[in-house]
Amino acid sequence: MTREDERAALQRAKARLDRLAFHPRPVDISRTRIWHLPWLFRAPWFRRFQGYESCGQILIKAPLSETPDDLIVHELCHVWQEQHGRTRMWLSYVTKGYAGNPNELEARRAVAETS
Repeated sequence: MTREDERAALQRAKARLDRLAFHPRPVDISRTRIWHLPWLFRAPWFRRFQGYESCGQILIKAPLSETPDDLIVHELCHVWQEQHGRTRMWLSYVTKGYAGNPNELEARRAVAETS
């Protein structure tokens, strides 16, 4: 994965999210990176995921060239959510779980509404 490929993927995802009004400000990708970390997704907690967002960074299981844009949009939506309340976002997973979590539902909606 080249830095140019990474920036292009982030720009495509941002362009899709910029069409939505989920939060007061557009997503800021200036500090966001995409990290290909296949070893991380062998750990028990991460096995069920293809991608993961943490602290404004997008972690992916497959190489970027094999990762669908929809997954980058989903994870970048989580970056956006964090930019509008990191503590609230993370606490929601403790109090509401994963499957029906409003943040997950919003990220799925972002993909569906911009496909």
